[in-house]
Amino acid sequence: MKHGAYVLSVDPGSIAEELELLPGDLIVSIDGQKITDYLDYKFLATNEHIVMEVLKENGELFEFEIYNEDLEDLGINFENMLFDSPKSCQNKCIFCFIDQMPKGMRDTLYFKDDDSRLSFLYGNYVTLTNMKTEDIMRLIRYRISPVNISVHTTNPDLRVFMLKNKRANQILDHIQLLADHEIEMNMQIVLCKGINDGEELDRTIRDLAQFMPHAKSVSVVPVGLTKCREGLYPLSPFEKGDCAAVIRQIKNWQERFLKEHGTRFVYASDEFFINAGMELPEESEYEDFPQIENGVGMIASMEAEFMRALAPDLKPQGTAKTVVATGEISYEFIKKLVNIVKMRYNMNNIEVVGIKNELFGGKVTVSGLLGGSDLIRALQDKQADRVLITESMLKADEDVFLDDYTLSETEKRLNMKIVPVKNDGEAFLKAVLGY
Repeated sequence: MKHGAYVLSVDPGSIAEELELLPGDLIVSIDGQKITDYLDYKFLATNEHIVMEVLKENGELFEFEIYNEDLEDLGINFENMLFDSPKSCQNKCIFCFIDQMPKGMRDTLYFKDDDSRLSFLYGNYVTLTNMKTEDIMRLIRYRISPVNISVHTTNPDLRVFMLKNKRANQILDHIQLLADHEIEMNMQIVLCKGINDGEELDRTIRDLAQFMPHAKSVSVVPVGLTKCREGLYPLSPFEKGDCAAVIRQIKNWQERFLKEHGTRFVYASDEFFINAGMELPEESEYEDFPQIENGVGMIASMEAEFMRALAPDLKPQGTAKTVVATGEISYEFIKKLVNIVKMRYNMNNIEVVGIKNELFGGKVTVSGLLGGSDLIRALQDKQADRVLITESMLKADEDVFLDDYTLSETEKRLNMKIVPVKNDGEAFLKAVLGY
């Protein structure tokens, strides 16, 4: 990767265009300070008067004095949001999903990041074990909010054990510092059976609740276990009864917090409800869906969007035979939505296929972790014109699956058009109808 604040493009009519900045130019410094990431750039560039050094591709160094009384955006778009290398994770978590990855996938999937900057820029969850006090103060100075924190447990000794990092015991001090400066935080707990559940989960929720209102939400998700765990710490999956017990425990806390603070604060992931065979909460019970990226309320949100989109003026577009490919855990839900489409629009050319994950194996059942090879194996005997998949199966900026199968290669192997669909109920409905 080429590191540095390299210009990718400039916005038309912007200050950057007036300065004749071009793709490939390097922003060296602003007001004499080197910028290491997009956060530096945004903080330093938001002044009425700045001096910016720019190195052109031909090696010439220019100094621009910029007067920006209206504090408008300079209009610079960068190749990367981090201008130096991302910080790698120093933990050796007993539940680390990357340690359970199959061999032979693209190299970037094996990189463990734990970079607080990615928390703000991309919503990543970070443990804060990489951070010194001055790093946290930088977040505070830049007013980076919210910060997404992987807590897992507030028991100092247990957190050191789970993360295998002696600095992991400082988590409450870090959270307190952020709260003292009114930085908002979302928290995550990866729950491991017999380790940080039960009374330890109660302790963690109780400790984190003390930081409300700056602590905005807590998600509780079950540990992900793949088939590739040889030599790793022995962990057991949550069975049906275990999942039901976790849900009851969290619901007790929700009732208390709703009464005392007007928010449920802590949420169990959809996976717990599905594996427990219990009905998922209504859309309103997730409030503003603060943890939807952690699989909390994703189904309720998608169903509500889907039902609202069932407008009478929508009509099927064409008669293409369609397969909807989904992970095992969401099969019944997706089948329910498709059955509504079949009945409402008299469509009988749609089939839902729940695909077993052979790539990761184990207890991995979510759609986003299916590989191209899984699609090929499960659908190669199907006769259809197109396949709908969730776009989360693909790399964010490239049409490639986790196992390095490209979208076009997988289409060719299946002899079907593959249509990636946003995780949105309305988008799903329109895709099924052929829009």
